Amino acid sequence: MLFEWKPSIDGLWKSSLYESDVTGDGFIMTGGESTIRFMANAFITRPATAEDAPAVVALVNSAFRGESSKAGWTTEADLLDGQRTDLEAVTEMLSVPGHVILVQAMDHNLVACVHLEKTGEDCYLGMLTVLPTAQSAGLGLQMLEAGELWAIDHWASRSMHLTVVVQRVELIAWYERHGYTRTGQRKPFPYGDERFGLPRRPDLAFEVLSKPLIASDSDRR
Repeated sequence: MLFEWKPSIDGLWKSSLYESDVTGDGFIMTGGESTIRFMANAFITRPATAEDAPAVVALVNSAFRGESSKAGWTTEADLLDGQRTDLEAVTEMLSVPGHVILVQAMDHNLVACVHLEKTGEDCYLGMLTVLPTAQSAGLGLQMLEAGELWAIDHWASRSMHLTVVVQRVELIAWYERHGYTRTGQRKPFPYGDERFGLPRRPDLAFEVLSKPLIASDSDRR
């Protein structure tokens, strides 16, 4: 069973399910190998291992915190100082059942990642990250869709949900363009917990967005 990704006329990547071992151009995921390959650009997307943890931490912090993050549009440097994640948190994600971090690598260097957590019949998506200097090239969308396919194929998830800092209006709009809707629910920012960063303003909170996923065999065809 293959998930094959092909560019459509609108320039976005669309997925289809095939009962075949034939690979085509574009993004391919094989359920048996749990491997996704972006053939055109020689990117390999795979589940992270414990050996990847330091590189995942460096990638995520570089994309959201500090001066390095300002090379991309996903920076939170104007909202938060400190770290976005640390080695303890990432190592735990990699060791606890029901969690996976997908990473995208080129020449053994990580350029993107996303964290997935199985939450009952649904899935939580977080830490969607692209190297700042590689942003605005479509890698974020590829990782988002790879995460959705993983949740469907491995966990039969019915929906995906995620949180975004409410001040990140451009990021919320990006998710809305890709099928996510605001639930009307907000969650408080964990002020006082430096593991999530050092807030630079007193009104941070998380907006909750969700998207239905296709999980049944009849809906996939």
